[in-house]
Amino acid sequence: MSSKKQKPARRDFVKTMGIAGAGLLVPWSTGSAFACATGSPNDKADIAIIGAGGMGRGNLNAAKKWINLVAIADPDDRSAARCNNDIADGKAKVHKDYRAILDDDSIKLVHIATPDHWHAKPLIEAMYAGKDVYCEKPMTLTIDEGKLIRKVQEETGRVVQVGTQQRSTFNRFTKAIAIVQEGRLGKIKKITSCIGGAPKSPGLEVADVPKELDWDRWLGPAPKVDYLEMTHDSKGKKHRRPLSNCHYEFRWWYEYSGGKLTDWGAHHVDIAVWALAANGQSTDLVSIGGKAEHPVDFKDGVVVQKDRYNTATSFEFNCKFVGGAELDIKSDGRNGVLIEGETGRIFVSRGKLEGKPVENLESNPLPEGALKKAYKGHDIVDNERRAHWINFLDCVNKKAEPISDVHSHMEMLNVCHLAGISARLGRDLKWDAKTETIIGDDVANGMLKREYREGYEIEMGKPAAVGS
Repeated sequence: MSSKKQKPARRDFVKTMGIAGAGLLVPWSTGSAFACATGSPNDKADIAIIGAGGMGRGNLNAAKKWINLVAIADPDDRSAARCNNDIADGKAKVHKDYRAILDDDSIKLVHIATPDHWHAKPLIEAMYAGKDVYCEKPMTLTIDEGKLIRKVQEETGRVVQVGTQQRSTFNRFTKAIAIVQEGRLGKIKKITSCIGGAPKSPGLEVADVPKELDWDRWLGPAPKVDYLEMTHDSKGKKHRRPLSNCHYEFRWWYEYSGGKLTDWGAHHVDIAVWALAANGQSTDLVSIGGKAEHPVDFKDGVVVQKDRYNTATSFEFNCKFVGGAELDIKSDGRNGVLIEGETGRIFVSRGKLEGKPVENLESNPLPEGALKKAYKGHDIVDNERRAHWINFLDCVNKKAEPISDVHSHMEMLNVCHLAGISARLGRDLKWDAKTETIIGDDVANGMLKREYREGYEIEMGKPAAVGS
């Protein structure tokens, strides 16, 4: 399928936005103020990337009009080389140790697109090194990492955009928030976020580490383990992508991720919590409970089998908030977010925005500026990935809070993390939103943080130089 078929033309995007949205669209070009973090209308912004895999390359490709990739840090030479060739025509400096990027005072912008377990450490150290950061979602592996990131962001004043680009999907998700914010659904009673389940694997065998990969550095803060890989199934058929505990498959290991609960949950639970906030309702969680199925056994929340994918394959959780609103997070059902209020309901996904309140916009459109209001007053420009980058660069120029800031991100990500803790322990949890602790459960509270492997602890203040 061609890219023209995959992405709507800009005139179609404007048409889809409707009267209230279209009036807010502004031209986008490298000469516009939001297009360049250097402040010069003739320059692109220099940026470095930490973690140059498929997600990082895709993000930078969306931003190519406004950025120059000048440096790359990745423990896999293959990923670094491909990113360098695809994005920088082979001209970027390449490092295995990301601290070389943080040591370079000429670099002001950093994109972090590592696996999830490698987000918090370089993000915190980058802020202390004076960098503004676009960090992929989910921003943390634990709730305590989120506390620390928020503290450091407030301390340093750095601009941090989290890669929940659905917030910049104006013709669907942002428009849904505007509908909610304008009171078209009344008080929200219930939201359902369907995010899909996760795969399972057979027991994987210890394999030789690819010669291009620095396995110890890839593991970083996580425990030291063997490299596991399976290229063919039991019948000899080659897997489309090797089953492993590395690269894309890291998503299915609690050591490196939260599974679907933080992968797609970081998108659709984000929309749910954003909707509550936009409607003036409390986003303080009270309790979470439900059920989950795993392909492994647990003892006090710790995985027993170490040789296979271990995140939840299916689940259903119910979350209760102060004020009475409820959120269901499910692995089954139609992928998307159903928002039900006292006077109406809408469904929004990456392909649809529907419901009677949406149909009513034809005769009763949103007021002028409603989308911009939902988008924190930022300009409505382009759509999705490109718009998310434009918002980041604009906020760097203005020293403003981006649409996906660290504080609102952790409000919703705490919900996802708590669902993961509940899933592993097999019991309901009560949450104190003010202290960000689990009530009456020492074992569960112990899972709010993780131990960092020696040599990979977070460097508070300006990070240590390479080679130190």
